[in-house]
Amino acid sequence: MALATLDRSPPPLFRQGTSALNKLLVCAALSVLLMAADTRWGVTAPLRSVLATVLNPVQRALLAPVDAYDELRDRLRGARAAMAAEQAARAQLAQQALVLAQTRTLQLENERLRKQLGLREAVPVPAHAADVLFQAGDLFSQRLIIDRGRADGVRPGAAAIDERGVLGQVTRVHLQSAEVTLLADKEASIPVLNVRTQALMVAFGGEREAGMELRFVAANADINVGDELVTSGLDGVYPPGLPVARVVEVQRRGQTSFARVRAQPHARADGARQVLVLGQMPGVEAAQQEAQSATDRPKTGGRP
Repeated sequence: MALATLDRSPPPLFRQGTSALNKLLVCAALSVLLMAADTRWGVTAPLRSVLATVLNPVQRALLAPVDAYDELRDRLRGARAAMAAEQAARAQLAQQALVLAQTRTLQLENERLRKQLGLREAVPVPAHAADVLFQAGDLFSQRLIIDRGRADGVRPGAAAIDERGVLGQVTRVHLQSAEVTLLADKEASIPVLNVRTQALMVAFGGEREAGMELRFVAANADINVGDELVTSGLDGVYPPGLPVARVVEVQRRGQTSFARVRAQPHARADGARQVLVLGQMPGVEAAQQEAQSATDRPKTGGRP
């Protein structure tokens, strides 16, 4: 019986003890006393210092994952912000490059138009401004198609020039477009004047691409590389003094009586965007009509 009682219930010594309320009051009183003593005499300062020193590595170890997470989050945010800023900068740079290219194109076009305007004022004939639609050249011909035609007053045989000089001659006219044969075409020819010597010559389209030839030039003729050739105005098509070409090669061969002279046109099809189509020179039409009348007039003479 005694063994059963011992197994089921604690001894009388352990059943007796301080109540929970008394323990709380004692702990509260001790806490108040410790706080008062610490406030007055600082009795717990050394203990706090020792505890802080001992617990500092533990605190750092516990805070390390939090600090690593915060640093990783800041790095990710910074990387996203940097990528967004880089993309915005690239987009802005591309837009600025496009604007710069457009501005440069407009500047070049403005310069060409200014030069054409000055040339148009210097040429004493009416002129029509036209845009080049496309180049219709092939292996056998070099031609441009412009956006002005019969409806705009363009006529066959009219001269076409740009800001650099004579480009060619209108060879075919449609209602709203026209075809310009370039000076470098093998079928083209133009009377020219050597500015240095004032010698009259005829330039023909050369066999080589984008070149011209001066044919029937005597081997002992005074012509050198670099001589400037301009229109002579004797054909009634081109006004005098327009730049045509520059001499780039002179070959004097002893076995022939003529020199081989090549010239490079100033105006080229690859850079033509706008052209001026010249009208008829003043007085040419009247002179042609007078010559035609003289030709058609019946001859008189002999006995009536």
